[in-house]
Amino acid sequence: MDDKSSGKGDESLVNSQRAKPELLKDLSDEELKALEKKLLRKIDFRLLPTLGIIYIMNYLDRNAIGAARLGGLEADLKLGPNEFQTCVSILFVGYILMQVPSNMILNKIGRPAAYLAGCMTVWGILCACSGAVHSFGGLLATRFLLGFVEAAFYPGALATLSAWYPRSELGVRTGLFYSGSMLSGAFSGLIAAGITSGMDGARGLLAWRWVFIIEGSVTVAIAICALFLLPDFPANTRWLTEQERQLAMWRMEVDAAGEEDWTSSGEQSLVNGFKALMVDPINWILVVVVYGAASAIAINAFFPTVVASLGYGRITTLLLTAPPYLLACIVCAAVAWNADRVRERYWHTVLPLSCSLLGFIISSAATGTGPRYFGAMIMIPGIYTGFNMSMVWTANTIYRPAGKRAAAVAFNNAFSTICSIYGSYLYPNNAAPRFVLAFSVNAGMAFMAIVASTVLHFVLKKENRKLEAKEAEAEAAGDPDTIGKGFRYMV
Repeated sequence: MDDKSSGKGDESLVNSQRAKPELLKDLSDEELKALEKKLLRKIDFRLLPTLGIIYIMNYLDRNAIGAARLGGLEADLKLGPNEFQTCVSILFVGYILMQVPSNMILNKIGRPAAYLAGCMTVWGILCACSGAVHSFGGLLATRFLLGFVEAAFYPGALATLSAWYPRSELGVRTGLFYSGSMLSGAFSGLIAAGITSGMDGARGLLAWRWVFIIEGSVTVAIAICALFLLPDFPANTRWLTEQERQLAMWRMEVDAAGEEDWTSSGEQSLVNGFKALMVDPINWILVVVVYGAASAIAINAFFPTVVASLGYGRITTLLLTAPPYLLACIVCAAVAWNADRVRERYWHTVLPLSCSLLGFIISSAATGTGPRYFGAMIMIPGIYTGFNMSMVWTANTIYRPAGKRAAAVAFNNAFSTICSIYGSYLYPNNAAPRFVLAFSVNAGMAFMAIVASTVLHFVLKKENRKLEAKEAEAEAAGDPDTIGKGFRYMV
């Protein structure tokens, strides 16, 4: 199958005409369905909760600096103008540099459990070390290294999910996994409120130092557990039976209309997938979609600052950051579930982006507390849901070969992170309460993503028509059983 034709296969296992693996040949339809259900339960139970918890800690550690700011970080380190913003943005420099190489390495070695758990251990240590710094330079160094190591997780997790779940199952699983980032936004305010109110001055340390130390230590403990819970890829996960392994691999082959997924590290090239991605024009449209959808992600580190502009005290402010993220968690999971149910991507990406656009406009134009908090309540769900669906669309579209898919989710996510570097400078304290420049830029980027999504929608529909025409020609020529038959892009 043409590796650009990476998007849509609607064949069920029971109805598939493709040859079954040896250990599945003698199973009846009912036995095959039962085995598949058992396999999914087994993978879902170990993979989704573990990735979700890791994602919570990934975002907590990354955005702890926002709560630390309210806990006295700037004054204690005597940071000058824009030095806090620089410490926020430097993380994304390391984050960008490492994402593509990290996913290429992961796809080569094929051991997500050890790789992701190892990276998590290192970033937990770095987060804790941030609580021990005594200068701008020390904080800058730990933040850069934190981003460099954290870069492995999101694209690595998405590559792992897309190796286990066909496209019709990937959206809802990715939505549930991505909910971890939103739960971290809710929990970070609650956790920071508890730490700053109860541990300020404990053992002679200010509250902001305890925020880093406690969150980093918890991360290391969870990483050790994750090593034993996470699966690798279907071809090499040790705790599957051979029959389950063949079924897991066959599910992915059927979904790709006959093309195999990851089979062994020896067949994976570190550069071929990336080269193929760079010459694929469809992915460059996806880059614009993802970039526009991700433009407001920088608000994570500054959301406590935005909410503080409502005029409440420190603890109340931290508590008020929770509801928008909790709503985002619900909305993101519901949209992802429905997107898989109806097998549609365009409207499930554009509508959340439109909500975030409206939230930016309200937050920058309104002066009253109620309207501005309402803007935040629709802004955060729109940001996260739109970005999640844009990455699901990427994984659904750039689907084969596995190396190209791994490069796509890493490159598109890394490229979109560029906006977080300059985005960190859009939220100075003197821009409160309306943050007009930041919200105007974010609104413009959301609109750009909506336009690019529309372009992508029509391009993929055109590609699907071409695939239908090729299949008709092949059948007319007497060659109906070609690899790729039945494949369609998800639009």
